[in-house]
Amino acid sequence: MSVERHGSPEDPGVVLVHTGGRRSSDWRQTAEALVAAGRHVLCPDLRGHGLSARPADGRYDLEAYAEDLRALLRSLPTRPVIVGVAMGAAIALAAIADEGAHLAAGVVVAGVAPILDPDAVRQLARSRRFDAIGDRRWTTGLDITDLERTLDSVLGQIRLPILILHGADNPLVSRDARDAMARRAPHARHVEVEGAAHDVAADQPEQFQAHLLEFLETEAPRDPQAYHAGSDVRTLRDALGCFGTGVTVVTTVDQNGAPVGLTANSFTSVSLDPPLLLFCLARTAGSLAAFEASSTFAVNVLHIGQQPTSDRFARRSEDRFAETAFEAWHDGVPALVGSLAVFLCRKHAVHDGGDHRIFVGEVIRARFEPRRDPLLYFRGRYRRLHFA
Repeated sequence: MSVERHGSPEDPGVVLVHTGGRRSSDWRQTAEALVAAGRHVLCPDLRGHGLSARPADGRYDLEAYAEDLRALLRSLPTRPVIVGVAMGAAIALAAIADEGAHLAAGVVVAGVAPILDPDAVRQLARSRRFDAIGDRRWTTGLDITDLERTLDSVLGQIRLPILILHGADNPLVSRDARDAMARRAPHARHVEVEGAAHDVAADQPEQFQAHLLEFLETEAPRDPQAYHAGSDVRTLRDALGCFGTGVTVVTTVDQNGAPVGLTANSFTSVSLDPPLLLFCLARTAGSLAAFEASSTFAVNVLHIGQQPTSDRFARRSEDRFAETAFEAWHDGVPALVGSLAVFLCRKHAVHDGGDHRIFVGEVIRARFEPRRDPLLYFRGRYRRLHFA
């Protein structure tokens, strides 16, 4: 994905997602206004648009766009506010659905609703002005039914600060559709922009920028963020992310002897005498039962070349070990080959820890490779050591 960047990376981030048939450069005026207001602005070209690649598989469905955007969001050091117009708004909402909600600090959407006029959408997609933008296959890739179903679902679950803008003259979204959207997202701020159609940012740029800047100053201020009891837990998550950690894969075997493992960075040494360490596992983790039932487990500390391993064990997949070399240690517990260090542990204790379980293990075997550098994680991104 090609991305235009404006302003200082030290400033709070805003990601501007264009609609179909546009390109990142169309955001230039809005980007300049945001930079002047102290924001770091990223303007990606959607797949098949502008300078971004034309996918070989021809995928232009909503999930393909959303995964591209999620990949960009995961690469950022802090959570930005995402701004999307029309098709870009649908992509923004799809990207932060479910587990993607922690990737953003807020969302601004314009020109979209869970109920769209299909004839108006088709007429817009046939517009000649789209011909020079890129791969015209994008005009047939989105399924309106899937888009509407996704929007309906996301609006019901989203808890981020949200601003919803509608062009008063938008042929795609009827008055009834706007009212339905307001009912699905009662916590959102709803604004109707006079003189604008589906692309509010292009039709009424000054009004659009004014509403956007007001939202940013209210919901994502530039001052340092603070967490207090009862505050948004994502703020606490960001604060905790300021503590750099290593990355591990914790492993064990289930009751059938099959290997089980997942990525974890909540790991620490506890004691040298006796030799104790601990890691924390979310109560929602699918492998929790296996770790609770097993008497042994291993902590595999990853080196800088094992980022793909970290990613693999962080995703939900049927067999994370299929592409991972490992040795079976005591009780068959997997030890990942080539790890920076491996600690085989006998379960010492398990404690309640809020929405996590705390596993304390007594080290019975360890192996390490001192010539490699660790894989680090800081403020939502992988890092590497920088030596003076």
